[in-house]
Amino acid sequence: MTVHDRYTTRSAQALMSVPKPARFALEAPGLTSLSQRLVVFNANFQDIETLIPRARRAMGAGAANEVIHRVARNNPDTLWGIARRDRYCAGEMAADGYVAFLMLNEAGADALLSGDLDATDPPLRFLTRQHEKPAAIYFWGVYAPGMIAGGVPLAFEKTWTPLYRDAPILTRPITIEGLRLAESLGFRRGARFRGKAAPKFHMYPRGVSIKETRAIYDDFLDLEQDQDVSITVVRSIEDFMRVVAVRGATFVAEQDCPYEEEFDGNDFSASHLLAYVGKEPVGCLRIRYFAGFAKLERLAVRHEYRSRQIGTRLMKAGVEFCRAKGYRRIYGRAQKDLLNYYVNMGWKQLEGSSEFFFSDYAYVEIVIDTDPNPDAIALGVDPYVLMRPEGRWDRPGVLDRSAQRGAGQVAAGKKKS
Repeated sequence: MTVHDRYTTRSAQALMSVPKPARFALEAPGLTSLSQRLVVFNANFQDIETLIPRARRAMGAGAANEVIHRVARNNPDTLWGIARRDRYCAGEMAADGYVAFLMLNEAGADALLSGDLDATDPPLRFLTRQHEKPAAIYFWGVYAPGMIAGGVPLAFEKTWTPLYRDAPILTRPITIEGLRLAESLGFRRGARFRGKAAPKFHMYPRGVSIKETRAIYDDFLDLEQDQDVSITVVRSIEDFMRVVAVRGATFVAEQDCPYEEEFDGNDFSASHLLAYVGKEPVGCLRIRYFAGFAKLERLAVRHEYRSRQIGTRLMKAGVEFCRAKGYRRIYGRAQKDLLNYYVNMGWKQLEGSSEFFFSDYAYVEIVIDTDPNPDAIALGVDPYVLMRPEGRWDRPGVLDRSAQRGAGQVAAGKKKS
C-alpha cells in the first residue's frame, strides 16, 4: 500500500459497523447505507492530477502522476474514484478519494512476492489489460479522507466481477493506519501464494489460493479450475457414498476382498478423509479413535491415479488431523511388502509386533509418534469451537452465529442442549 491518509481508519470505523475481526470485511453484507451516500467510478485524468499530489503530501511518498496515468491507461480498473453521491449526481464529477489496484499477471505476482517489482514504477509487462484475467491483485494505494473512507469497501466490490473474483488480493501496509485498515477489511497477515511464503505481505485469499490457507486435510474447494489433488473431511452422506465407491473399486473389485470384510461395521464410528483430483473422488482414508492413540486404516486410491502420490498425501493428512485432535501416538497396519513406503514417511514398526494376515495379505503393525498441534482441540477452548464442523475448528461455523442472538430467545422459551 503506497499511500494512506492517516484519518482513514478512524473515519471508516465510525461509518461502518461490522463485527470483529474484520470490521468492514470485503464480503460483508450491509453496505446499502454507504452506497446511498457515496459513489465509486473509474477515475479520470483530472482526478489523478488532483488527488495523487494530495496523497503524496499526506504520505510523504508515492508513485508519480505520469506513472499512475500510464498504468491506468493500460487498465482503467486500476484506479477507482470515490465521491459523495449528492455532489456526483449534481454534476460535480470530481473524485474526493481513490483506491488503486495493480492487476498482476503471473510474472508480476512472482515479482511482487520476490521483491523484484518496483511498485512506484511498475513495468507494464507485469500487468494485465482490462480484458485479461489477473493472477493476483495488488492493493496499490488508497487516499480516502474523512467520510470518503466509507467508500473503500465499495471500491473493493469492483474486484468481485467474474474477471477478477478468483484472484487473491495482496497488500503490504507501510503505516500503522494502513495495517489497521488492511486487517479491518479482512486481510490476513502473512501471505502464502503459488507455493511461496511472503510474511511481509497481507493477503485476502480467493479462488484456488484459498487452498494455501487451509489445513491439508480440508483443502477441497469444489472449483472447476482446480485440477490439483485436494482432500476433505467427509461430512455428508454424498461424500460417504464416494468413499464406498472408491473402497469398493479398490478392495472389493481389484483385490477380491469379501464385501463383509471390507465394510466391517466400523465406518459409522470413524472419521473419513476423501481425496479428489479436480472434482473427481480418487482416494480415501478411515480414522478411528481410542483412549491413547488414533488408528489410520482403509487407505485406498483408485489405480488410475496412483502415480500422483495421493496415498502419501492422505496419510500425511490423517496424521495432521489426529494432531489437531491432540493425539501423540498414531497406529496403523501396513502390508508387509509396503513397509519401506511407510518408513520413508516417518512411521516405524511397532516394537514387539509380528506379522498377521488380513483378507489374504500379510500385514505388520506400525506407529508414528508426534506432538499435538499447538492449537489442538482441548478442554477449555471456546465452546463454540467444539460445535464447529469436524476439521473446521479454525473457522466460525453456523452455530457461532447463535452467539450473536444472545439470551433473548432462551428467555422466550427456546432452549437447546
